[in-house]
Amino acid sequence: MSLETQVMAEMKDAMKAKDETGLRGLRAIKAEIIKAKTEPGANGVVTEEGELKLLQKMLKQRKDSLAIFSQQGREDLAVKESEEIAVIERFLPKPLTDEELKLAISGIISEVGAASLADLGKVMGVASKQLAGKADGKTISAVVKELLSK
Repeated sequence: MSLETQVMAEMKDAMKAKDETGLRGLRAIKAEIIKAKTEPGANGVVTEEGELKLLQKMLKQRKDSLAIFSQQGREDLAVKESEEIAVIERFLPKPLTDEELKLAISGIISEVGAASLADLGKVMGVASKQLAGKADGKTISAVVKELLSK
């Protein structure tokens, strides 16, 4: 089932349940999907990979806003952002634990034949593709650097 179909089904349920919080998050996702479909070259279709990137981008934006609102003492806005983060996270794959991430990256390092920090780019290229949606780029980079510097 496509992301759009899932979102529409959940929107109906949220409307019936009068869940304003969930509905706000779902509407934001739907708006981004529609925007992605109308971009040049999309031909009215968003791939599964595109949906994943779209959700990750939305999640990152919300987390950045949450940090700013918390710093500025705007708890009312921070609460809204955290509610939307919870809705977006329901559609993303379960993130890897630190142990799982280190294990996966160790395998990639062996596969690529990386030996030092000079091979960071090789490892990051493969790791970013394989672990898309399961860990963010900063975390992947930190673990790769840690493992390559040993």
